[in-house]
Amino acid sequence: MFFRPTKQTSYVHIDALFGPPGRNAIDWDLIESHFKDLMRVALSVREGKISSVLLLRRLRSGSHKNAHYAAFREVGHVIRTIQLLRYLTDPQMRRRVTAATNKVEAFNGFSEWVRFGNRGVIADNDPVEQEKAVKFNALLTNCLIFHNTLDIAQAVRELQAEGWKIAPEDLAEVSPYLTEKITRFGEYSTHELDLPPEAYEPHLDVDFTKLDPQDLAAAS
Repeated sequence: MFFRPTKQTSYVHIDALFGPPGRNAIDWDLIESHFKDLMRVALSVREGKISSVLLLRRLRSGSHKNAHYAAFREVGHVIRTIQLLRYLTDPQMRRRVTAATNKVEAFNGFSEWVRFGNRGVIADNDPVEQEKAVKFNALLTNCLIFHNTLDIAQAVRELQAEGWKIAPEDLAEVSPYLTEKITRFGEYSTHELDLPPEAYEPHLDVDFTKLDPQDLAAAS
């Protein structure tokens, strides 16, 4: 939802985005009256004196009567409206947001594929065990992504050794969320766990500077 700077504000072409005329207006007086308190809270979070989780928990407690919560909500309305308007008017921003959203969705889909046990349901009611399950799954997911990345890099080097020319645009389309060669079921060997892995070679003989900066940012 978009919010108007004042109840009297109207727009020629996009007024419908802001709801009925005279509605959804920012309460600037509320923000101004609590501005110092908002800055104190923001600085406390930045300096690590209070966690964002604890802050949200306190603000939600009796939120309808909490003036700080209401002031933060108004600031959120301002930021949200500005960002949505920028999104509508900036094609490059829409491109970056879409690329980032697709990447996040791909990661989440891969993570869910990894978490196949018990159909991905965390049955334990203990918050500590729930957190462990989530973190362990994230760890395993990142390990598999790293493994896929190593395999992709090795395949690129082998193709280059055979004389193939690898364009950066081609690699920009390659995803590390591959599942075809990953065996979730079957036998697993643990006798090599104590063996140190080979040195990781991050370099690829590919000039990624030729990519469009927006494509490079989306792929990173």
